[in-house]
Amino acid sequence: MSLPLMPKATAVWLVENTSLSFEQIAAFTGMHELEVQAIADGEVAVGIVGVNPIAGGQLTQEELDRCQGDPKSFLKINRTDIPLPKARSKGARYTPVSKRQDRPDAISWLLKHHPDLTDAQIARLIGTTKPTILSVRDRSHWNAANIKPQNPVTLGLCTEADLEKAVVTSMRRQKAREKAKERAERAAAREQAAAATPSEESAPPVPADADADAHEASPLS
Repeated sequence: MSLPLMPKATAVWLVENTSLSFEQIAAFTGMHELEVQAIADGEVAVGIVGVNPIAGGQLTQEELDRCQGDPKSFLKINRTDIPLPKARSKGARYTPVSKRQDRPDAISWLLKHHPDLTDAQIARLIGTTKPTILSVRDRSHWNAANIKPQNPVTLGLCTEADLEKAVVTSMRRQKAREKAKERAERAAAREQAAAATPSEESAPPVPADADADAHEASPLS
């Protein structure tokens, strides 16, 4: 059975936007039913932007309506001529000349949907350069007026697995930075509290004759 171009992203969209059962979504995307349930529970595919299979021509609205009305039926993919991206080999990513004009659109999409990705990650992911990424970000690119955000997977510039790996790596780095910041803030708070609380050693000593003077000044009963 043919699968959608971006199975996991498609599953995310179907979970969020349809009443299909986990079994139906799993069958259509080639995933395990428990993995689809984990997506619904927010345990898997966190940060993955859902992809509408209808907009991509891989599913018709009529087919979706049919299966939403019958939990026992399963979706049939609408065959398209979109070429599947080839598995990436080790080394620098090579982008075919015919697809290089699509890179600004892919960069724009990544900056919009995954702002936590570093420029280095984007460069590796779709085979572009940091100056190009910067020009798209600040709209100084020579073709900025015609740039339209498009998913790099549907453009054939990277695989869904590569994109997901980059997103997960970025999220882990972000969480690590947040934890480091929290630790630093707690340490600073402890130091500030310690500085504000005088220790017994630093407290000024009470003169020995002060108590005697106070005793003599008090009226006797």
